[in-house]
Formats: sequence, C-alpha cells, structure tokens
Amino acid sequence: MHAGPGRGDQEAVEVDETMRDALRRSLGTRARRWLLVGTVVAGLLAAVALVAAAAPADRTFADLSGTVQSLMSVVTPLFGILLVRDLRRASVRVPVLPTVLAVGVPAVVIGVVGVLVCAATLALTPADVADEPWRFAGTVAVGSVLVQIVAGLVGTGLGLLVRSVVVAFLATIILPLGLFALLGAVDASRPAQPWLTPFGSVRNLLSGEMTVLRWVQWLCVLLIWGVGLNALGAALLHRRDDPTGR
Repeated sequence: MHAGPGRGDQEAVEVDETMRDALRRSLGTRARRWLLVGTVVAGLLAAVALVAAAAPADRTFADLSGTVQSLMSVVTPLFGILLVRDLRRASVRVPVLPTVLAVGVPAVVIGVVGVLVCAATLALTPADVADEPWRFAGTVAVGSVLVQIVAGLVGTGLGLLVRSVVVAFLATIILPLGLFALLGAVDASRPAQPWLTPFGSVRNLLSGEMTVLRWVQWLCVLLIWGVGLNALGAALLHRRDDPTGR
C-alpha cells in the first residue's frame, strides 16, 4: 500500500513555494524594476562624474567602487522594506525567513551591476591613470556584493520593526550613520566603528585591503545588522500576530 505524502513533506513543499513566491516578489512589480533601473543609473552617473572629476592618479577601481557602491547601498534597503510590506499584507501568516533571504536577489543584482559599471567606466578612461588602477579588484568586487547584501538585510530588519515604509527607510540611513558618527566623535570609541556599524565595514570591504581581522569585523556587522536585527523584527512581528499576546 502506497502511503500519501507525510506532514513533513507537505511542510517542505509549502516552504519551497513560499521561497519561490518571495523570490518572484523581490523584483516582481514594475515599480521595483524601475527602482532597480534608477539605482543602477544613479551608480553609472556617479561613476562617470567621478572619472571626469578625479585626478588620473585617483582613478582606481577601488576608489570608484567606494563611492558608487556606497551610493547605491542607500537605496538597496528599500527593496527589503517593500518585501516586508508584502509580508504584512498577506492574507495568511507567511514565514519570515524566505522574505528575508529574497532580498538577496536585488542586492546581488545591484552589487554585480555596480561592479560592471565601475569596471567599464575605468576601462574606457584615458590610459593616463593610476599606476595600479585594478589593485584589489577581485576583493573589491566580492566586497561590493557583500555590501549590498548587508544593506538589503538592514532593510528587511527595520521593515519588520517599523510598520511605516517611509520611517523604516529613513531609519536605514539615520541609525547606521548616526551610530558611526557617534562612535567617531570620541577617540576611544572610534576603533569600534568597523565592529559595530555597516559603514565602518563598507570602507574596509571597498578598499580591497581586507585582513583576517577585517573579515571578522564584517562578520560582526553581519550578525548585528543582518541576523540580529531580522531576528528581533521577526520575533516582534510574530508577537503582534499572536492573538493570545504570548
């Protein structure tokens, strides 16, 4: 006698369908695709402007990426916030994790396209550039994608904690930069910037000069702003949705 699918199999199918739905929603609307296009265009214009204004010795892949990826990372959290808004509007309770993971799609796209934009812009500049324009290019390229992923996770985390899209988006800018400025205001706390703030780790990643210590610092930032923030937001969301209040 052939037994039907068990409860575990059904749950696995439901999780798989939820994950696919979240991935489709990440860039599934016209508004989000236009937001992606606008983000990339802003990065392209910034790259062109930087090459045009910078001295030849400053035209390096790392310098370009530092500004271009940082600029685009301001918008990346919005994709995560919008994904969480979809979660709140769902007629049934939907697992949080697939939505959080789905922000990786626009984040990786923005990071990779930003790498290509910086590489193409630098390659098309006159030959009179820095002695080593492509120094640390591989590390910077990887770091560019990681920067955008953390930015997207900050968006989902604050989107889970704050219901308003506008307030959550402003918080993705004000809170990380505010903490960075606060730690930098005192000499004794300045070394904590790369351990506790996304911008502190961004500067290291996009410089390309990564050491074991700097990778550990980035992991700390990921745990705080990526894992911790989303775990706290998910717990708060579930608490609000629990009719018993427990």
